Amino acid sequence: MKRIFLFALILSFMSQVFATVYENKIYDSKVQTILFGKAGTEDRYPIVSINSAEQLKLSFDILLSTSENLQYTLVHCDANWNPTRLNQNEYLSGMTFDNIQDFKFSTNTYVKYVHYNVLLPNDNMKPRIAGNYIVKVYRNFDEEELLFTRRMMVLNNSATIEGLARPATLAEHRYTKQELQFTVGINPSTVVNPLQDVSVVLMQNSRWDNAITGLKPQFMSNNKLEYNYLDQTLFNGGNEFRFFDIRQLRQFSQNVRSKRTDTVVHVILNIDESRGAMQYFNYFDYNGKRLVQNKEGNNSEIDGDYAYVNFYLSSVMGVPPDAEVYVFGEFTDWRLVPEYKMYYNKNRMRYDLEVPLKQGRYEYCYAIKNEKGQPDETVLEGNHFQTENEYLVLVYAKNLQYHYDELIGVRKFSTQTQ
Repeated sequence: MKRIFLFALILSFMSQVFATVYENKIYDSKVQTILFGKAGTEDRYPIVSINSAEQLKLSFDILLSTSENLQYTLVHCDANWNPTRLNQNEYLSGMTFDNIQDFKFSTNTYVKYVHYNVLLPNDNMKPRIAGNYIVKVYRNFDEEELLFTRRMMVLNNSATIEGLARPATLAEHRYTKQELQFTVGINPSTVVNPLQDVSVVLMQNSRWDNAITGLKPQFMSNNKLEYNYLDQTLFNGGNEFRFFDIRQLRQFSQNVRSKRTDTVVHVILNIDESRGAMQYFNYFDYNGKRLVQNKEGNNSEIDGDYAYVNFYLSSVMGVPPDAEVYVFGEFTDWRLVPEYKMYYNKNRMRYDLEVPLKQGRYEYCYAIKNEKGQPDETVLEGNHFQTENEYLVLVYAKNLQYHYDELIGVRKFSTQTQ
């Protein structure tokens, strides 16, 4: 009986380990301004081709005046971001973990921090196989002292993707939603049973929280999988993102009402209002992305200061009573983060929030936590079919030999190009 009980405990533990779903998440509030994308570009999609010279750059700050002993590792995952059962030496070439040795101290800033950089893959650690990977950054050689995790993808490009993003076809969604229609061309020599072994993920503006998964192709013709749904590839159109610019702290900047300095710099933004019932107004944005930059310095990585930014949302019109309102965007990891939950100022009839953000240009929106605990921007931002959005299609195929999901195709679409 003892052996049976012990075996059951082991099975339970293993099932919990492999049920872990990894996501972009910060576990230490001192970690700020994580950027992860193609090195040398503003491309924020952390995707590299297998066995290529491409690299991703991971950078972040820790709000301390002294450096820390930090390490990182990679964990291979399936298409749903659960860790696979492969051993690290099966999917990594070189070391299974490495020290982060590229760090610099901030200079001439009110808020002291240490800036860290990592290039991936590198000579010490390279993925052997394609698919999803989680980057885990931790301290003191202890993965339990986790600072943050980041998703990255390694592509073995063998599929072709054609399609478009456009306003929804169905009349009931025509003015509020957008749809993706696409085909996936499969190499029959590498994918034996495409209808069963191929899966796709659809993303809007680099977001994982509202990604569409689990789609099955409608049919296959001439080695092409057709995904021409009218009702299963729909995204809310949303609205163009709100923004503010604090790349210069000594001068006036867009959507900033005032600034003051004591022991730190405080930035007071214009008071926002709900746009849920307003007409659509077109202007250019970066689909929620931020540009971290200090126009008054020489090296934004270490001379960009942290300002305490004050957000204000009027509750006079369009905000439901007792709503849980959050500032929401790329810089919150597209998550409802407690640090970005707004406080209701009853005397001024508005929602307030003050958070430290590094100098740059930021795009954001307001979201309410719905009954499922998920972000809902519709009430405060509205939905419009005209909104310019960027979409990403990821195609995975089962590797039958090693039983993992291989990323075989990637394609970006924009409603602007239609």
